[in-house]
Amino acid sequence: MSLPVFISDTDAPVGASVTLDGPEGRHAVTVKRIQVGEKIMLIDGHGASRTCAVTALSGKSVLTAVVEVITEVPRPNPHVTIVQAIPKSERSELTIDLLTQGGADKIVAWQASRCVAKWAGKEEKSLGKWQVAAESAAKQSRRATIPEIVGVVGEEGVEKLIKDADLAIILHEEATAAIRELTFEGNVVVIIGPEGGVAPAEIDRFAEAGAHTVKLGPEVLRTASAGMVALAAIGVLSARW
Repeated sequence: MSLPVFISDTDAPVGASVTLDGPEGRHAVTVKRIQVGEKIMLIDGHGASRTCAVTALSGKSVLTAVVEVITEVPRPNPHVTIVQAIPKSERSELTIDLLTQGGADKIVAWQASRCVAKWAGKEEKSLGKWQVAAESAAKQSRRATIPEIVGVVGEEGVEKLIKDADLAIILHEEATAAIRELTFEGNVVVIIGPEGGVAPAEIDRFAEAGAHTVKLGPEVLRTASAGMVALAAIGVLSARW
């Protein structure tokens, strides 16, 4: 059975004692009811995980444990950045949850022209919700890394990401090329449009910058699930899996 996972920025070596407190400590002690003698996993969100044995509990939110094993997860190849058009509010956090489960390394919030949701004036709050969703999903899926959440970008920001990437693709239902025809290595950018699709002007601009339009499959996927399906396809078509 997988160990319960909590987030900690500790750099403690094997044999050292670590303290888990604050919200994560409260979750471990009060919600999960972790007991002395049990083992837990601490992740720093950047690729290091520590298997620890719990040695003491204090109050409702403090846990002490000893580090037994440290595991470093190497940077995946390809490294995948998802440029996610901002979904409707009721699907926004679900989208980030699925992208995190799917293994996204970086998630960029994109204010596409056809987005129904508008984040003007509330970017910080909205990105904060995405961060919380990513952290929760990372723990649930036993990831040692937490996707980097950035944004909000417009067309110019997406264009720069495309030019800096080794490969950039736009998921588009009218594309003729299949995703299996591409080779995925290095830094890969995947552009996910809103429910109404990527606007023709955006496709033209991104294609001119070097992005390829590809078809993910015979079905038209919702913006909340398209990224996760793309990550799964890239996993199979590359060394990620």
